[in-house]
Amino acid sequence: MSKGLKYLLVSLPTSISSSNDHDEALTALRSAVTTEYGTVLPFQIPEFKIGTLDALVQQADDLAKLAQGCEVVVGKIGDSLKNILEGDEEKISQQKTVNDRPAEQYLKSFHWNKVKYRADKPLGEIVVALQKEISSIDNDVKNKYNQYNQVKTSFTGLQRKQTGNLSNKSLTAIVDPALVIQDSEYLETHLIAVPNTITKEFLKIYETISPMIVPRSAQLIVSDDEFTLYAVTTFKKHSSEFVHKCRESKWTPRDFKYKEGGKEEEQMEIERVGKDERRVWGEALSLGRMAWGEAVMAWVHVLALRVFVETVLRYGLPLQFVCGLVRTTPKLAKKARSSLDVSYSYLAGNAFGRDKKGRVAKDDSATSANMQAAGHMGNDGDYSAFVCYEFEIQ
Repeated sequence: MSKGLKYLLVSLPTSISSSNDHDEALTALRSAVTTEYGTVLPFQIPEFKIGTLDALVQQADDLAKLAQGCEVVVGKIGDSLKNILEGDEEKISQQKTVNDRPAEQYLKSFHWNKVKYRADKPLGEIVVALQKEISSIDNDVKNKYNQYNQVKTSFTGLQRKQTGNLSNKSLTAIVDPALVIQDSEYLETHLIAVPNTITKEFLKIYETISPMIVPRSAQLIVSDDEFTLYAVTTFKKHSSEFVHKCRESKWTPRDFKYKEGGKEEEQMEIERVGKDERRVWGEALSLGRMAWGEAVMAWVHVLALRVFVETVLRYGLPLQFVCGLVRTTPKLAKKARSSLDVSYSYLAGNAFGRDKKGRVAKDDSATSANMQAAGHMGNDGDYSAFVCYEFEIQ
């Protein structure tokens, strides 16, 4: 995982070197950034089939949206991994790999995947393929993590029934069925969890909160640190009123119906759901690891396409450009970008000038005119004299 790193994907015409040579242009790019602000790695982008100008402009817009979508999906998968690994940063980092390598290593040795995304296909087809892929990854992860969260919620609920207090835990293993009147035509036993702080009040008034409560029927069953469980007998005719009054008095009526073998059945259910939870956890973790890497790969390929399309729109044909990946940090990225602006602002014609101190400064009116003439922003809304896209993989 490229934690603490930021990247600039930069494309410049080879004419930045006096010989118009690719390797010399890469050397010039490295000199412009300087090792003080980052390191420049070559980034190979193949040539693609170029359609009409209108098609290129549309593809530039489509790729901008797709790049943003890829970033969102990578972030969502990362959040899912964080959830399933309970925020353990070391374990999360181990899962965030691309082809079993850290993302940084993948970027350093990036090569266009010609098997998965055939460069001989029209640009539009490659864009559609990438759109479908990132959508499929997003849906697969979303479905699996929804499944995991549902199983986890069920298992947590079952565990809570075993370990909670008397107001919410299962009573199957606690209540002796002999204490509960069963199959009576007129009488009914209610189990009431009363906060320990108000048990004296309960015993004082329970017989009077509703009609036809059997006098002195309250039996203490068990207590814990928070509640005491009582059994109270009423006539069925007034059961609903009694339960309502209990709730008003902040006593908790508990549903209980004795079932032969219920304790064993309950334990088997816990074991079954627990096994399902562990299985789906493993599936979700495996899918998250694979999906994160695939989403990052798709994202980087989209960025490569953005650079290519923007390079054609900016510098024209024949294609003579050099592409470099600037590895820097969030703090130094602005300085690296500024250093590039100083060296290559002339590529924007009159869009960049110099202030009174000789520093490079944008001419907003000229910049706006250049953007309108190009028909696109090119750099995520921030006009630059050259093709440049910033991104972070977290």
